Amino acid sequence: MPIRELLEEAMKEPDIGTTPRFRWHATPVGIAALWHAGQAPTAPPYDDALKEALQVGLDLSREEREFHQISSGLVLLFHS
Repeated sequence: MPIRELLEEAMKEPDIGTTPRFRWHATPVGIAALWHAGQAPTAPPYDDALKEALQVGLDLSREEREFHQISSGLVLLFHS
């Protein structure tokens, strides 16, 4: 199953935490941060996500990162 489809399905599940700019989800491919603070920035806001992840007990500083645009919006994906 393509990553985008996995993310679409994961966004239907309850989140594991919410911060000012993101809803956090555990997915089969990593931790996903769904932007929910209005219009998404033009550049993926990885620094904001790393700071806010700490608020929900996640240290993602050493994880690989990528972004995806899905029907729910901008998703930053952190994985090993």
